[in-house]
Amino acid sequence: MDRILNPRPALPEARRLFSDRALMAMIVPLLIEQLLQLVVGIADTMMVSYAGEATVSGVSLDAMIYTIFIYLFTAIGTGSAVIVSQYIGRGDRGSANLAASQGFFIAGTASLICLALTLAFGNAMLAMLYAKVDGAVMSACQIYLRIVVLSFPANAIYNAGAALYRSMGRTRTTMYVSAAMNLLNVVGNAIGVFVLKAGAAGVAWPTTISWYFAAIVMTALCFNRKNDVFVRFRDMLALKRDMSGRILRVAVPNAAEQTLFQLAKVVLGSLVSTFGTSQIAANGIGQTLWSLAACMCTSMSPVFITVVGQCVGAGDADAAAWYMRKLTRLSLILSTLWNALVLLLVPAVLPLYAVTEETRHYIWVIVIIHNIFAALVQPLTMPMSSGLRAAGDVRYSLWSSILCTMVFRTALSFALGLWLNMGIVGITWAMVLSWCLKALLDMRRFRSDRWRNRQVI
Repeated sequence: MDRILNPRPALPEARRLFSDRALMAMIVPLLIEQLLQLVVGIADTMMVSYAGEATVSGVSLDAMIYTIFIYLFTAIGTGSAVIVSQYIGRGDRGSANLAASQGFFIAGTASLICLALTLAFGNAMLAMLYAKVDGAVMSACQIYLRIVVLSFPANAIYNAGAALYRSMGRTRTTMYVSAAMNLLNVVGNAIGVFVLKAGAAGVAWPTTISWYFAAIVMTALCFNRKNDVFVRFRDMLALKRDMSGRILRVAVPNAAEQTLFQLAKVVLGSLVSTFGTSQIAANGIGQTLWSLAACMCTSMSPVFITVVGQCVGAGDADAAAWYMRKLTRLSLILSTLWNALVLLLVPAVLPLYAVTEETRHYIWVIVIIHNIFAALVQPLTMPMSSGLRAAGDVRYSLWSSILCTMVFRTALSFALGLWLNMGIVGITWAMVLSWCLKALLDMRRFRSDRWRNRQVI
């Protein structure tokens, strides 16, 4: 542990691509952006809760499926960001421009395929996964999915543009775009739920509209030729095999990892759907609060990608290792402080949800378990994995995630949640224990230095 967290021996100033001030200039806007998105998520859940627990349960179950696609599009953006960051570090702006443009092409193509498949098979998928939920919950699932699936192309394009700006370290821009998008979403939610009384649809339509707004703005910004890296229209409309291959070598394992992670959550969501409406609702609200607690680590991950990617692109693996230690230590400090703050805020937030006392009890229990481990263990998994990916070590991250999530977490969830009758509390314990295993594996990989030998450009 000491070898990972201690940034010594000191890196000479001449090899430090990022000052402490530059790092904080990236971290703070990313944190604000994550907070804005999560506040909207909390507001969504609160507003839908006033339409009844059946509606909030249906939306929360459906959100687990929708999130699979969000993570898929984010993974494609991450693949593009790794390649762009490494080309920036190498000083090859022309290749960086081509990589950014091909990121848009791949994201757009993948989103259209996902849109078509979900429109065709979405209802059948819901019926298979959540066969035991009552009719009102299933109706909310179907309504929500049918609308938000239309946002897939906008979601993918926005993520491609945001990844480009983060590669350049310009996180303040994505923060402003996200703020405008989330403001539009909140206003739309209030109108949809309280004025139009449209239930699940009242939340789904504003989400879709706000994504298209963000995608249009982000794409326009990415065409600006004054940027260090920009996209070109001609390179967005045609496949460039060599460059797309480089992006996909990072994006495909990352997408597979994130998709498998979300599929495991969907399987576990199917298990949760058998625990009754109170636990389903607690799980949906609890996951929103979990996301709030985890947003510090989520904010640090793009910083790892930008910093480590540029160091590796410059051919300085020692600098990449030094920054990974430094950023991991910073992640632990910030995450501990942040999770303590979130726990202090829960008593003020929880009364805003229109749910039963039984549901409130379950929320408290799973949030406390989650936040303790999110403070002390999660910084050694999520951000560290992003650093390994940025160095090109993407296959290891994939296989370790399959072991920890698909095998260990899923099996333990059924053992604790179903067989030992612990319900969503057992599923929460399975999740945090899987983090512990992933942290041990990632720390061992970093110490082995085998990540230094992976090439992606």
